[in-house]
Amino acid sequence: MDTRPVIVVHGGAWAIPDDLAERSKIGVKNAATCGFSILANGGSSLQAVEAAVRILEDDTAFDAGHGAVLNADGDVELDAIIMDGKNLAVGAVSCIKNIANPVMFARTVMEQTPHVMLTGTGANKFAEKIKFEKTPTRELVTENAVKEWEQYQKYKQSVTSLFNTERMHDTVGAVAIDSKGNTACATSTGGITNKMVGRVGDSPIIGSGAYADNFTGAVSTTGHGESIMKVTLARQVLFNMEKGETPERAADQALEYMKNKVHGRGGLIVVSKSGEWAARFTTKRMAWASVENRILNYGLNPGEKFQEKLDL
Repeated sequence: MDTRPVIVVHGGAWAIPDDLAERSKIGVKNAATCGFSILANGGSSLQAVEAAVRILEDDTAFDAGHGAVLNADGDVELDAIIMDGKNLAVGAVSCIKNIANPVMFARTVMEQTPHVMLTGTGANKFAEKIKFEKTPTRELVTENAVKEWEQYQKYKQSVTSLFNTERMHDTVGAVAIDSKGNTACATSTGGITNKMVGRVGDSPIIGSGAYADNFTGAVSTTGHGESIMKVTLARQVLFNMEKGETPERAADQALEYMKNKVHGRGGLIVVSKSGEWAARFTTKRMAWASVENRILNYGLNPGEKFQEKLDL
């Protein structure tokens, strides 16, 4: 018996300013629609989440790929992960440079190496070896990213002294289940402005930034990376679901645990093995969208949910 395909995407949990609100909603709607069209045509959940995240990486409204923020040296370092719930195959990359779509490169690591994660110089050497397309740094840097970085430099403040989980740009991600019942997840980020060179957050860390297992479901997280890693947030959600909780309840419990335990805020998207899904967050806003039965759901503010019928 076929499963009902579902995809959910997010564009980061933070205090999304009004001037980015509409672009963020349009971006996640486009990504979810693209991913669902793949599922509707018999494609796999892995293909769907990769395609959805690539859409978000190409959209400068988000902190991933072309919209990435700058580290302390004014450079771009990118992280990503992709995971197949069917067999727990996973590929991840961290601190990579000159790659516009890190999620594609993460999948290449998964499929063309015996390893789970490649980082920094070694990852970029592998990219050169297989002739993975390079993108000049200047094409990944937006005017807004430069202005934001210059503010940090002007006041000689570190990322920790200015840190506010409500204001940080953040991650993008996607989760899906296809008609065969296979789940998948993907997460991608440019990190946080003025981060230390070499800093890696939760996004590419298996069990923290993402996790997928057909036995339970798939999760992609967003928020304060250090907090998310400390509580292995993605896996925490699935642990709760294994205890019998609904996706929404499991998500809320995991986010509350992170808030109480390490004072961290964030958000996540989750889909269960039966196609139930949730998009939950404890920040001021999180751009999210889902598609099931050709119905597009999306939102930005707490408790907000809009619907549109897709003509696919």
